[in-house]
Amino acid sequence: MAENIIHVSDSNFETLVLKSEVPALVDFWASWCAPCRAIAPIVDEMANEYSGRIRVTKMNVDDNPATPGRYGVRGIPTLILFKGGKVIDQLVGAVPKNQIKELIEKGL
Repeated sequence: MAENIIHVSDSNFETLVLKSEVPALVDFWASWCAPCRAIAPIVDEMANEYSGRIRVTKMNVDDNPATPGRYGVRGIPTLILFKGGKVIDQLVGAVPKNQIKELIEKGL
């Protein structure tokens, strides 16, 4: 896993994501989810590629049910991009790298 990825929880989500100085990408995932594991290397790659320009985070939905519920996460993986505490856009499912890149670019 990329060293640039921060694991967030219901308790630190506001501080690390909503109050982030840079746009924050949240990967809502679970260990049993095959599509989540499929996009994990791409998310890692984006964390390295955009290091310093965005904050890439991961949230395990099994351990942290409140935040995914608040943002209407029904399927995983779900990638949500936040900027200034607001949702910019989101992607659901194992999407190709270019779609994840496009999502990130919206926040820059």
